[in-house]
Amino acid sequence: MPKPSVSSTVMIEAEGLSKFYGPFAAARDVSFKVSKGELVAFLGPNGAGKSTTMKMLTGYLAPSEGVARIAGHDMFSDRIAGSIRLGYLPENGPLYPDMTPHSLLSFFADARGMATAYKKTRIEAVIELCDLKSVVHKAISKLSKGFRQRVGMAQALLHEPEVLILDEPTAGLDPNQIREVRNTMKKLGETKTILLSTHILQEVEAMASRVIVINEGRKVFEGTVDDLKQVKGDLSAAFHKLTGAAV
Repeated sequence: MPKPSVSSTVMIEAEGLSKFYGPFAAARDVSFKVSKGELVAFLGPNGAGKSTTMKMLTGYLAPSEGVARIAGHDMFSDRIAGSIRLGYLPENGPLYPDMTPHSLLSFFADARGMATAYKKTRIEAVIELCDLKSVVHKAISKLSKGFRQRVGMAQALLHEPEVLILDEPTAGLDPNQIREVRNTMKKLGETKTILLSTHILQEVEAMASRVIVINEGRKVFEGTVDDLKQVKGDLSAAFHKLTGAAV
């Protein structure tokens, strides 16, 4: 199925987002937009402010300044309406280890008030999409990190959100697990608007329509993958030049 053309409809918007902890600025005046149908990579070294910015976008953190919007909804004043449109996979997202993937998904479906028939259909759909059939009744504590990431992805997709914010979904995975999660993201990119935080530059080149780079809490670049390459010849060198850090 071909990826739809990018729409002019803005689905993710950061407008002057800042987060202060005393005198320390975890993020400062970060602004960007992601339109419907885009997969945008969000890059930066450790401690640059990526996760803080993503948490503000999802409504998990209240910004010290600025506004975060999902599908037009202010995630501070209208968080519930925005959350209906949003699927969020935090880095090392918390899962209940004594549950199975099926019982976890059932729990979240009930928490979202899904009707019984819809709940059954959606659980079956995300188990298929995230390839969880072989472990669906196995305790999450017994699963590999790759499978746990897929369970987290299934939870984020359960309510059919239009927007996905994924924070380091392949962090700590081995090459085979990275390939599995990346294949899942490619499927999702056919129908969703995605903001993806990653350290893996090959993922950026393979999947992203645009790139945003953040360093020391500030946005330092926004453009296409080709634009980023022009900064210093290739992605790795460009990343180093913009952030002063090795990849």
